[in-house]
Amino acid sequence: MIVPRTRLYIMFWTFGSLILALLCLGVSGSQSLYDVQWLPCPFVDEKVHVNEEGHTETKYINREAVLQFGNVGDKPLHPTITFLVTASKVDMRRYLEGSEGTLHCEIRRYSTGGIVMRWPTAGAQDHDVWFTCTIRHTQGLFVITTLLRHTTATPAQGQVDFLQWIIVNDRDLLSTSAAMVVLTRTPSVEVGFLKEPNLHCQFAVDHKLPNATVEWRLQRHGERSKLFSYSSRTGKIEGSGVAVKAIAAGNASFKLPPTRKHSEGTYICSVMVPPLYGSHDIPLTLSEQPRVSINVGSTLSMTLGKDQKLICDAEGYYPLDVNIEWYREVSGGSPTPSFLKNVLYSSHRLHQDGTYSLSAFFYLQPGLEDSGYKYTCRVSHKSLLTPIRKSFYLIVTEPDSTMWYITVIGFIIAMLVIICYMLPQYLAEKQQKRGFESSCLRT
Repeated sequence: MIVPRTRLYIMFWTFGSLILALLCLGVSGSQSLYDVQWLPCPFVDEKVHVNEEGHTETKYINREAVLQFGNVGDKPLHPTITFLVTASKVDMRRYLEGSEGTLHCEIRRYSTGGIVMRWPTAGAQDHDVWFTCTIRHTQGLFVITTLLRHTTATPAQGQVDFLQWIIVNDRDLLSTSAAMVVLTRTPSVEVGFLKEPNLHCQFAVDHKLPNATVEWRLQRHGERSKLFSYSSRTGKIEGSGVAVKAIAAGNASFKLPPTRKHSEGTYICSVMVPPLYGSHDIPLTLSEQPRVSINVGSTLSMTLGKDQKLICDAEGYYPLDVNIEWYREVSGGSPTPSFLKNVLYSSHRLHQDGTYSLSAFFYLQPGLEDSGYKYTCRVSHKSLLTPIRKSFYLIVTEPDSTMWYITVIGFIIAMLVIICYMLPQYLAEKQQKRGFESSCLRT
């Protein structure tokens, strides 16, 4: 009895160790970004000047920088420009997903557009300067924009902020506070017709929200149209698609009505909390996969000397561009299929739902040497990861000689019947007619 129990203990601890190892691997593979200390985050600096004609010109300069999370007074972790993000009620890290290697970060200067007002939090000043930090997931899971507030030692001189940007040296540490976050988890959307997608838009500020304006607009063919707007100050609502009660909790997501062709475009979610404005563009495209069919079954049998019209139909696809090809190959496949050159195409047919159809056809008059070939219609479209293929095998046979002999013999018999039975009757009737005519003449 001792040996089985020992083996049981060994199996238990081995299985337990394996589970523990897998859990450890899982934890290390999905590192929590909430505790990340810093991220590489290039700083796109600006040099602005007014030219001789009075127009503002901007030169953009890419500079090395990092985004560091900590407290006021922390030392920089790297000998470069450091944007130290100190604790506030808004922490961009809580919205991050994935691993550090899947994040693309960028910092830019932000202009309030001449609006001078104090941000309603403790320690804010009228002369605060602003930066935006945008973090994108490289696989398109989200885009987060955070507005960072930095208090300078000296107040502004009364000019527009972008004409008097503060100087940032190569190893400066700028202590900032996250004041507002605007993010979307649907940076781009691709759906089919008659769907009702939810365009995600979320925001948060570092204080109780006294005055916020949320808007959704659609930009299409160079024109913008307002879909929804809400002002917390006035309570005025225009349009629909957003749950107004959810806005107080920072949820400004927009639900589209059933999508149609005119639903395509760029949807813009914007949140304004004076003097700050944050927005995200969400392009929406429609896509429908084609339904592909050919007008014959999996095997086509043809008699030598006959011809057949072969049609490949691609139906119900969107957008317009589609590619249909016919090719043939030996049975079992071939590394170099032979594409047919005598293929004709119909015009694109537009359906009421906005989708299209196209046909590709050719006339086949095969020889005996074509028997056994595999003919394939291949359809490619942007909605397909791989092309759709529809195929048939061709069998060519010679005309049946038995039927030919039967036809010839039947013809001969028919001629004999005519000669033996119908011809004497015809001659007799003709002779009788002549005798009748002679008697009439004698009379």
